Amino acid sequence: MRVLRNNLLKKFQPDDVALQAFVGRDRLRCHVLNEFQRCDSNIDGATKLLFQTSTGMLIESVILRIETGRTTLCVSSQIGCAAACDFCATGKMGIAQNLAVSEILDQVLQVGQLLKAEGRRLDNIVFMGMGEPFHNELNLHEALTILTSPQMFARSPGSILVSTVGVPEAMIRCAEQFPKVNLALSLHSVNPDVRANLIPLTKKHSLDDLQRTLKEVNRIQQRPLMVEYLMLADQNDSLADAAELCEWLHGMSVHVNLIPYNEIEDSPHLTGSNPDVITAFADQMKSADFKTTIRYSLGSDIAAACGQLVKKENRQRAIAINAGAELSVDADLRS
Repeated sequence: MRVLRNNLLKKFQPDDVALQAFVGRDRLRCHVLNEFQRCDSNIDGATKLLFQTSTGMLIESVILRIETGRTTLCVSSQIGCAAACDFCATGKMGIAQNLAVSEILDQVLQVGQLLKAEGRRLDNIVFMGMGEPFHNELNLHEALTILTSPQMFARSPGSILVSTVGVPEAMIRCAEQFPKVNLALSLHSVNPDVRANLIPLTKKHSLDDLQRTLKEVNRIQQRPLMVEYLMLADQNDSLADAAELCEWLHGMSVHVNLIPYNEIEDSPHLTGSNPDVITAFADQMKSADFKTTIRYSLGSDIAAACGQLVKKENRQRAIAINAGAELSVDADLRS
């Protein structure tokens, strides 16, 4: 089994090669997810993979091939998301189911094999796909343990990032258990009313709670934490907003990542900031000595098409599952 783990999980060899030494290999299954659809960008190095779970639901994994040669995989932790962020297509699905550990890890395995066939290496894994990772905390922790175990995937903890809209206690537990795994907070505004409209979960976890949490995570990890800030026109992108953000982050060790917004059809009232506005915002952050970068978005031409497909397919599947459950209950009552 050690040889199999090494060949499959570390070297990402194809299934038939990794299993060739095993008797009865035809009966062995390496994957729990089935590839449903692949969308390749025509403008950059992004690929969106749609995987089907055993229940027929779809999840997304995104491959980002950077011009520098590095490759990042964005994995999902849930089907749908209970955080229901106003700017996020996943949050509009109206469902939320936790992915099993095997379903999280199989995204890594299948993408690792795909990249190996291309002659590329998987460099980074980011939990920025579908779902709020800390709403699936136990499975997330087990997946992180397996990904970083020398006997399993043997990934460097520093090559993994977990992004969250902010679940304070879970963030601290993750920092304590995985001090070298990177954490990112999707902040987007330090105005309580604006953030509450963008992220309904804010009503449960206040900005004061998050501020204390970031300071505690800084203390535990002793290195910068990423703060993600989606740039939305006339919502959070003024120089006054930048000044408030600087004040809120005062004394913390952070890397501010400004994100251009890709519009979704379910939130027509939200539009992305002008590039000049984003640059001015970044300059003000830098003048306050905060490390600030503007995220270069990949796959803009495939995001909407695949995202809408996932939402449509999953809603139909959820309706079918619920209808089946109701029929089953009705039949039990009549028997």
